[in-house]
Amino acid sequence: MRPARRRWRAPVVVAVVVPVLVLSAAPGGAAADPDWSLSPDNPATEQPSTSPTPQPAQDTGYLPWQKALPGPARVVRERRLDARTLDVLISSPSVGRMLPVRLLLPRGWSKGARRTWPVLYLLHGGADDYTSWTRMTDISTYTADLDAIVVMPEAGRAGNYTDWYNGGRGGPPAWATFHTYEVRRLLEIGYRAGTRRAVAGLSMGAYGAVKYAARYPGMFRFAGAYSGILATRLPGIPEIVMNAQASEKQDPLALWGDPKRNKRVWAANDPLALAANLKGVSLYLSSGTNSFNGPLDPPGSPWHPAHLGEPISAYTAKALSKRLKRLGIPHTLHLYGNGTHTWPYWIREFKTSYPMIRKALGA
Repeated sequence: MRPARRRWRAPVVVAVVVPVLVLSAAPGGAAADPDWSLSPDNPATEQPSTSPTPQPAQDTGYLPWQKALPGPARVVRERRLDARTLDVLISSPSVGRMLPVRLLLPRGWSKGARRTWPVLYLLHGGADDYTSWTRMTDISTYTADLDAIVVMPEAGRAGNYTDWYNGGRGGPPAWATFHTYEVRRLLEIGYRAGTRRAVAGLSMGAYGAVKYAARYPGMFRFAGAYSGILATRLPGIPEIVMNAQASEKQDPLALWGDPKRNKRVWAANDPLALAANLKGVSLYLSSGTNSFNGPLDPPGSPWHPAHLGEPISAYTAKALSKRLKRLGIPHTLHLYGNGTHTWPYWIREFKTSYPMIRKALGA
């Protein structure tokens, strides 16, 4: 199941597929791109020291999704797309691949700046890639005055923002480690990223945003979830998760194991089970409540099975909201009725939550 392809060209926008964790409507996986060029500066390199020294890279034609180099995580290439957009290619031992991350840089940014900047992470949906936010929205224009670094990392077509269980062996792919440790540290080391952070995402990325905020307390001041699975163990949800993995030709048990035999693994990756850790995080949770066309769908738009993602995400958002209320944790829950599992609604919800993001970042 995939969401219907649709580009929304409203004059001001910013801002995924199954009705679950694997989502989106775009080509997945960053393709090898001959335009990737060697970083003009010494790349950041993850080192065990608390004050690592960046190491130079060799121009050996590194491209996205090639096998990672031996040794620690490090930036091996950069590609400047325009004055504000910089793609960096990271050799990631946690995933075992060369993975791209797109940055939108604020005014006045430089690697040699004396100050640091807050960071907004935008997470993509399933069956999509790190280019989705800039490809499908006007995020660059919308955040032009944001005094923060916007980070859009690769997360795989069905990575689910998780260090995979792999039958208890662990090991690659460890997407959570890539995002919350390798990417975070490399940006802090070489790209002037600070420690004030916000995270938002859609569909699979919505799950990732809330899961990361709950799994790593204190890392994020804001988490925004637009049409995502926010409780992974409710009746019927494990089957949806595993079917979504299978649709991407992945072993359904590799992610978190068997829902019954590996209950602890599933719980460790369930935002509902981790809800108490969201205390102090500014939260925005949103979803449609049915699969019907809404006000942002062009007249006569055909129905698509992926739109069932809305009532499913609403089902889990309600459960998380109920738990948060019992815990006394403030949050915003926006369930908007009619509306499809498509970009116009995610763009609208991002824009609605944007003041909360700016406040959390102090930007």
